[in-house]
Amino acid sequence: MRLAIFSRFLKTEHLPVAQELFNLLATKNVELFIFKDYYETFNNQLIIQQKIETFANHEELKQQNIDFVITLGGDGTILEAATLVRNLEIPIMGINLGRLGFLAMIEKHRLALAIDALEMNAFVLDNRSVLHLESADNLFEDSNFALNDFTIVKRDTSSMVIIHTYLNGEFLNSYWADGIIIATPTGSTGYSLSCGGPIIFPNSSNFVITPVAPHNLNVRPLIIADDGVLSFEIEGRGENFLCTLDSRYRTIKAHTQLAVRKADFKVRLVRFSDRNFLYMLREKLHWGVDSRN
Repeated sequence: MRLAIFSRFLKTEHLPVAQELFNLLATKNVELFIFKDYYETFNNQLIIQQKIETFANHEELKQQNIDFVITLGGDGTILEAATLVRNLEIPIMGINLGRLGFLAMIEKHRLALAIDALEMNAFVLDNRSVLHLESADNLFEDSNFALNDFTIVKRDTSSMVIIHTYLNGEFLNSYWADGIIIATPTGSTGYSLSCGGPIIFPNSSNFVITPVAPHNLNVRPLIIADDGVLSFEIEGRGENFLCTLDSRYRTIKAHTQLAVRKADFKVRLVRFSDRNFLYMLREKLHWGVDSRN
């Protein structure tokens, strides 16, 4: 089994979990690859018994024929790992060292069980749809996709922006707002949810259009099928606006041409059978909990 380990950097409070992971892997028949930037933060704080190699980018990961990527962190760590995996569709197993953990579903106290599950193929794979951005300026180069969401928001002024939105070339609406969010089902529990958007099950074939602080009170979040193309024209008093894909951002002008559609690949997430979406709603959003009892 060929495993890639990904995280942003080694925090002091994460040392015990990272050490436990490498101790467990030392007892398994695995070939180990570590993200180079992460490895360089170790500073001899970890004891690694097996031979390792490093990778620095998508192309180097692609060359290694990896079976699984293990992330140490939170949901943001998985989003960043997805920019390395891209269309390789290598399953990602997230060990949750963060706060919420909607994507990184495996708790650190179940680390040994998680490694055994990979070895015995005793896990469930979730295939998550991805947004693809097309832009004339090739804004995000090879990372022009998002697992969670795409947004256009104001930047240089407190005034609202106007985002004329088209669905398959037909005018849909002009959003007078602070911005607009196009979320995947995975991203429906993120920024879109905090702006009043609906929760969508991960296997739904939909996208959500959620305005950010809309000026028109009758404009509400809208669910659309994910087989269409959304395009945008921007107006505003400022010259610059912000365009984001998950946690990545670029500054754009009003004339920047933007369109989003469903990508032709999916991100594959590893989970245990007892950690499904309904469980996460109950556990993370406290559904079904009555504070009076």
